[in-house]
Amino acid sequence: MSKIRTINELQNTLDQELSWRFKEIASLKILVRRADNITSSTAVRAAIPLLYGHWEGFIKNTATHYVEFINGQSLKYRELVSCFIVFGLKKKINDLSKSKQSKVSIETIEFLLNELGETAKLKADSAIRTEFNLSSKVFVNILKSINIDTEKYEARFNLIDESLLNRRNYIAHGEFLDVEAEGFRGLADEVLSMLRWFKTDIENAASLGQYRV
Repeated sequence: MSKIRTINELQNTLDQELSWRFKEIASLKILVRRADNITSSTAVRAAIPLLYGHWEGFIKNTATHYVEFINGQSLKYRELVSCFIVFGLKKKINDLSKSKQSKVSIETIEFLLNELGETAKLKADSAIRTEFNLSSKVFVNILKSINIDTEKYEARFNLIDESLLNRRNYIAHGEFLDVEAEGFRGLADEVLSMLRWFKTDIENAASLGQYRV
C-alpha cells in the first residue's frame, strides 16, 4: 500500500473506500426489492451480515487511513494531540501502568519524555480495533481515539446496536430473524448516511489539522 502524505491522497483513498461499498450496498437493496414473497426473508437475512461488514470495514479502514496520513506528516510526538501519541507509545504507557517497580516507572517516564521530541511513528496497522463487534460503545472509543466528535452519531446508537449489530449476530449464530424488505432498505440508507458522515469528519479533521496541538 502506498503511503498517504497529502490531503488529496487521503481524499482519493477514502473516495475509493466508499465507492465500491456504496455500489454493493445499492446492489443489496435491489436484490432485496426484487425478491418475491417466498425468498424475501432469505434475501434480507443474507444481506444484513454483508451490510454490517461494510459498516465495520469502512470505519476501521477509513480511521486507519487517517492515522497513515498523520504518519505521513512527519510530526514530532509533542506536536500531536495526545490521543495520537498513544498510537506510537502505547506499549511504554502500558508498561508504566502495570509496573509496580519504581526503577521501571522512572525509566519509562524518562523514555516517554525523551520520545516526545522524536518524529512520531504511529502503529497504523494496529491502531484501530473494532473487536469484530462494532457496537456504539466501540465506535465511540474509535471516535475519541482519533479526536472526532461523537454528537451527530448519538441518535443512531440504538440503530447500530439493535438494528445492525444484534441482527447480524442473531443471523451469524444461526438464529431465525424475520426482517421485512422495507426495513432492510431503511437500515441500509441509515448505514450509508453514517459512512458518509464519517468520511466527511475524517476529511475535515485532516484539512483543519485536528490532529495537531
